[in-house]
Amino acid sequence: MRYELYYWPGIQGRGEYVRLALEEADADYADVARGARGMAAMTGMMEEGSGTPPFAPPFLKAGKLVIGQTANILLYLGSRHGLAPKAEAGRLWVHQLQLTVADLVLEIHDTHHPLGPSLYYEDQRAPAKKRSEEFWNERVPKYLGYFEELLQNHGGAYLTGRRLTYADLSLFQIVEGLRYAFPKRMKAFERKIPGLIGLHDRVAIRPNIKAYLASDRRIAFNEDGIFRRYKALDI
Repeated sequence: MRYELYYWPGIQGRGEYVRLALEEADADYADVARGARGMAAMTGMMEEGSGTPPFAPPFLKAGKLVIGQTANILLYLGSRHGLAPKAEAGRLWVHQLQLTVADLVLEIHDTHHPLGPSLYYEDQRAPAKKRSEEFWNERVPKYLGYFEELLQNHGGAYLTGRRLTYADLSLFQIVEGLRYAFPKRMKAFERKIPGLIGLHDRVAIRPNIKAYLASDRRIAFNEDGIFRRYKALDI
């Protein structure tokens, strides 16, 4: 089956977590909105009144199924492509981890848009600086410390032990994104999370991921996505 991924064509965003899973699985997929008339196809599916239209991208078309929400898409792909445990308890645990990643992603976005997405960053510089300070002093140690402890306790190469799951791919993206958006702060913090950095490095050299990162399928980080580099926030 050829999957159809629908997400904004110029940013990594929340769609990147799905792309990483599809690439690791060596799945056949089309990144629809990046093709000719792809945006029209994406908006058309969201505006469709019948069936189960998605609220917003990303969403995945798999045969007759249309699946929305990043964590929900990954729950589906994980079971089909060996990126989640086979037992129900394990699948739910990895899904729970992915939902925690989703919470972190929202907080990362709010460092540069604390007053809401309807305003430009330039209209909320002072609140963004305050939020970024709180984020690094309080939220980063809480979130990344949690995942670091999981890695240390399980004693394996990945979150659940010896086998990679989509949650590991998502944490790779978190590390990559924080390195881009907050290079100074992240460099200073990395000594506190050696397990997560090791996980990141193991994911980066997996053959399918390595090939993807070197390809034009990987959209570069930019200041339209979730991870944005503003010098004033990285001090």
